[in-house]
Amino acid sequence: MPADGPDETTPFRTREQREAERVQKREAVLGAAVRAFNARGFHAASLDEVATSLHISKPTIYHYLGNKEAVLLECVTRGLEMLQAAADAAGDIPGSGLDRLCQFLRRYAEINMGDFGRCVIRTADEMLSAEGARRFRELKGQIDQSMRSLIEAAIADGSMKPVDVRIAAFTFAGALNWPARWYDPQGPMAPDAIARAMVDLLICGVSRNAG
Repeated sequence: MPADGPDETTPFRTREQREAERVQKREAVLGAAVRAFNARGFHAASLDEVATSLHISKPTIYHYLGNKEAVLLECVTRGLEMLQAAADAAGDIPGSGLDRLCQFLRRYAEINMGDFGRCVIRTADEMLSAEGARRFRELKGQIDQSMRSLIEAAIADGSMKPVDVRIAAFTFAGALNWPARWYDPQGPMAPDAIARAMVDLLICGVSRNAG
């Protein structure tokens, strides 16, 4: 019976090893790109500087991710997928509708202080082609709808005051998008502490138990 682990009798990598290496390299390129976009903006950042930071050639970036817009779209898609995953996870936690909404809003703020969330907030439709902008709006619309669904559920179970769901979603998102612009990783508060403090302030205005 063959032993587990790599075959040391051949210098050639297995298919699984090659795939793991490809994923690792793609993630490295994506991480360097999102940091460049956040630091310099989409138009000022260049794939040349991304390639230089990784000691690779620009064609290598094209190989793993495509052109500059394709790289940006991958960055914002990653951030929006993280937000959608947070909404899905919040919907499964025990407690009231307001508990689930609070959990999502905290994660929403935390994600927006990370590299990919910041890229979502700092990217405007006009930076993209017509097709890219359409895809970007579609993904953002899904997050907005997920937030509205959590608000509606909290109202329905009585843990949140009846409010205009659309205005509530815009208010929560508007407030919690801003840390993407002012959060300082060298500052005195960690992202989770900032997120909790902000959500606590926002929720005081809608909780049934608020004074």
